[in-house]
Amino acid sequence: MNALLPSFLAFGAPSTTELVLIFLVILLLFGARKLPELAKGIGQAMREFKKATREAEDSIRTAMDEKPEKPKAKDEPVQTRDSKPDEKQDL
Repeated sequence: MNALLPSFLAFGAPSTTELVLIFLVILLLFGARKLPELAKGIGQAMREFKKATREAEDSIRTAMDEKPEKPKAKDEPVQTRDSKPDEKQDL
């Protein structure tokens, strides 16, 4: 049963000490001035991703709600730019 679990769950959730250590490493790598900019960029990226997925879901839902057009019967005349509405075109 344990083989079915994703690998990140095998170690469990990170503890408070591990989270503080990770934050300190990030602070050392990027510096205190860059952290707000980094967080702002991550927030904007998440917002744009959520907006894109919402728009995609909406377009799929509207496409599913639309009724497809009925195909024309073979007996109906085919109209081209050069033909008049009264003329039948033989193909």
